Amino acid sequence: MARPSFFGLLLIAPALAMIGVLFLYPLGFSLSSAVTGPGGELSFAAFQKAYELYSTDILFTLFIVIVSTLLTALCSIAIAGILTLSETPWLVAILRSLYRWPLFIPFIVAAQCMRTFLAKNGLMNNSLVALGLMEPIQATSFLDWRGIIITFVWKQVPFVTLMLAGAMASIDRATIEAGRNLGASRLRVLIELVLPQVAQTLLVGLVLSFVTMLSVLSVPMMVAGSQPTMLTVDMAFRINSYGDYATANALGVISYVIAGTVAWIYLRHNVKREAQI
Repeated sequence: MARPSFFGLLLIAPALAMIGVLFLYPLGFSLSSAVTGPGGELSFAAFQKAYELYSTDILFTLFIVIVSTLLTALCSIAIAGILTLSETPWLVAILRSLYRWPLFIPFIVAAQCMRTFLAKNGLMNNSLVALGLMEPIQATSFLDWRGIIITFVWKQVPFVTLMLAGAMASIDRATIEAGRNLGASRLRVLIELVLPQVAQTLLVGLVLSFVTMLSVLSVPMMVAGSQPTMLTVDMAFRINSYGDYATANALGVISYVIAGTVAWIYLRHNVKREAQI
C-alpha cells in the first residue's frame, strides 16, 4: 500500500516544489521581513508606517478592484447570455469572434493601448469628434481611476465570459425552451433559469479576476500615474526609491490578507453549498 503512495508523491513533487519556491518561500519571507525590526526584534512598525502613508491607497485599491470585478461580472453575463440565448446569428458570430481578443494581450500591452485610446487627444475622443458627437473642446482624458477600471474590465471580461459561456452551453436546453414556451423573456430566462445554474462558475472566474487585478503593476502605473494609486505601485516605489523592503513587504502582506479574505469567502460559500446538497 505504501508503494503507490510513494509514486503518487513523486508525481506531484515538481508541482509541490514550484509552490514552495514561488509562493510559500516568498510569503514566509514577506511575513518575516514585515514583522522584523532593524535589530532583528519583533516589530509592527512597518505596518504602522504603511498605514500612515498608504491608508488612502489601500481604500483606493479596494475600490478599483471591487468595482472592476462587479463590472466584469455584468459584462460577462451580458455577453455569455447573448451567445447562449440570442436568436440573431450575425450578432452571435460577431461577439464570438471579437470578445476573446483581449484574453491573449498582456497587461502591460493593454495599458499601453489604453494610454493612446483614452488620452485627451486619443483614439476615443478623436473618433467622437469625427462623428460629430462631441466638440474638440469637450474632450477629456480618462487616464485616471476610470482608465484603470476600463482597462481591467476590458482585459478580464473575455476570461470570465469564456468560462461562463462554456458553463451555459452545458445547460440542458430543455430548461431554457420550457421557460421560453411559458412566455418568459430572454432576460428573465437568463436571470432566473440560467444564472443560478452557472453561479458557481461565475464566482470562480470573479475570484480569479479579483486576485489578478489586485496584483497588476503595469496598469495603474502606466494608465494613471497620479495619486492615489494602487498598492502594487506603492510597493515598487518603496523598493526602487528608498530600498524600504520592510514597508513594501508590509503592503504585500496587506494584499495577501485582502486576497485571502476573498478566497475565504469563496471557500465558505462553497462549503455551505456542498453541505446543502
